[in-house]
Amino acid sequence: MGRVMQKRLVRKLDLERMLCQIEPYSGPTPDLEQYTISIDTAATMLYVAGHYHEDIAGKSVIDLGCGTGRLALGAAFLGAKEVVGVDIDKKAVEAASRSSAKIGLNDRIGWLISDIDSVNGHFDTVLQNPPFGVQRRHADRRFIAKALKLGDVVYSIHKRPCNDVTLVKKLKMCSDGAIRVPASSFMKKFVEENGGRVDSVYALLMTIPHMFDFHTKEKHEFAVDLYVLRKK
Repeated sequence: MGRVMQKRLVRKLDLERMLCQIEPYSGPTPDLEQYTISIDTAATMLYVAGHYHEDIAGKSVIDLGCGTGRLALGAAFLGAKEVVGVDIDKKAVEAASRSSAKIGLNDRIGWLISDIDSVNGHFDTVLQNPPFGVQRRHADRRFIAKALKLGDVVYSIHKRPCNDVTLVKKLKMCSDGAIRVPASSFMKKFVEENGGRVDSVYALLMTIPHMFDFHTKEKHEFAVDLYVLRKK
């Protein structure tokens, strides 16, 4: 079983095809910053976690703020022992549940409608695409602190301090879709204060389509940072 899933990890295209089957969410809320992670970004994040660091296959995984479940379902597809997807939005979780049934991953994945503060337990790996804190300042900090309490290793996507056009161009030409970058001094300090350490950081390309009235472009492409955090 382990070898079969390892082949799937190497074939990123198989993962992307599976992610395409997940039901999209039709009612996102701007206040909650419910930007569904793009298929390319989700696949790259899962590939980094599962292939670069071997933190998915055979592991217990939780997806905090799972939305429609792309990261949770991707982890189950790549051989996670058990997966939990958590989100406060009932309709998003219901959509994720329908997708897991359709794809045939219900045996290793469970869904929980809850605020992250109410979640307890221990997991090998935490996956999350938290709010960037654009609508609510510091919204991402609560996710980082909670993730470090729940898991041994955390994979968390965050907005870069500035818009780097050159980095976006490099990511478009990068076959792996991930480029190692340095951590911000603030993030290192905050993570250490919450009992963790920054293991590595990867820049990924994120694409957000036109979703809300205040969006002025058909789509927005920008670089984000994928932080790999480990508990001290």
